[in-house]
Amino acid sequence: MNRPTLRLCMPLLLAATLVPALHAQGIEKEKPMAADAHPSFAVAVIKPSDPADPRNANGWSFESEGHRMQCRNATLLDIVSVVYGLQVRQIIAKDTWLSKDKFDITGTPDVPGTPNTEQFRKMYQKLLADRFHLKLHRDTRDMPIYALTVAKDGPMLKPADPSEPVNAGNSGNSTERTMKFTNMSMAEFARNLDLLEDRPVSDQTALTGRYDFTLKWAYAVATEAQPDSAPPLATALREQLGLRIDSTHGKADVLVIDSVDHPSEN
Repeated sequence: MNRPTLRLCMPLLLAATLVPALHAQGIEKEKPMAADAHPSFAVAVIKPSDPADPRNANGWSFESEGHRMQCRNATLLDIVSVVYGLQVRQIIAKDTWLSKDKFDITGTPDVPGTPNTEQFRKMYQKLLADRFHLKLHRDTRDMPIYALTVAKDGPMLKPADPSEPVNAGNSGNSTERTMKFTNMSMAEFARNLDLLEDRPVSDQTALTGRYDFTLKWAYAVATEAQPDSAPPLATALREQLGLRIDSTHGKADVLVIDSVDHPSEN
């Protein structure tokens, strides 16, 4: 599976993901956007991705540097999956170009500061509606899912300081990842796990609090080649957080794309 790269200092989204990573990239100096702000893109340039651009060799990405935001080499289904927080397989669409045509989007918010996750998503949602004339609706479908539950010995989660921002940080390399979450609900955590798994993750923990925790795990290829590496994801969830994840079948949210056009001119 081709994993995108997210270099955003905010909880994911996403989506996307991903080396599922949320890395700060030169935005620590940028102050957070006002929490009650409702930003849009002040300026946004949309153009077809250049397949010869070496920056596109590793797939697609969402990046942020200062006040400049960029989406690179992404299909419309990739973008929708990130900004609506669902896997591509949870998006129902008829037009084949949505999964083939790739775009670069560069722009800046019309409000000072670095947007939080929800502001980031809303900015792109507005852009999709305005420039791609995207119309969609939500539904549920039966499909294979993963159920996130509490392990038999109970959760090992530290209650969060409610004054701290919701955040998800991700660091590591091609074999191991360390994910640090602050003020995170289990529903939000499940959405982050969506980015790591091959099917939707459903929060069935019945845990209603918000927590701070760190999860260190390794991809299967690393655990097979390096016995002393971090454990695989399912083992790390159980041993480090007191949670478990199991494959099952159940209801999952989907987005049905009703209509969409190629992007309007810049």
